Amino acid sequence: MYNKRKVGDCYEEKAVVYLKQKGYTILARNFRCRSGEIDIVAKEKETLCFVEVKYRRNHCHGYPEEAVSFYKQEKIRKVAQYFFACHKLPFDTDCRFDVIAIEGEELRHIINAF
Repeated sequence: MYNKRKVGDCYEEKAVVYLKQKGYTILARNFRCRSGEIDIVAKEKETLCFVEVKYRRNHCHGYPEEAVSFYKQEKIRKVAQYFFACHKLPFDTDCRFDVIAIEGEELRHIINAF
């Protein structure tokens, strides 16, 4: 039986390993609130990075990064605002929104995707 959550967790773990190898510090995984969820919250030097991970076996149904629609981006922004509030971070903290697109075994890190 195909379990989307297990598959998602597996590829999120690959993304975490990749980010750690690149020197990022992982602050949170699957950070949730009523507005939605952010897959990974990480820090690169002084920049807070909200990372959405998308996986596709192949691009028959589109590329993984195409699944991060404008609607999804808005949800991620709202959850990021909640993260700021929960952690009492100043709103002028440097941050960005990245996408890690995994297609088959290929991983693409799109920095400042939106």
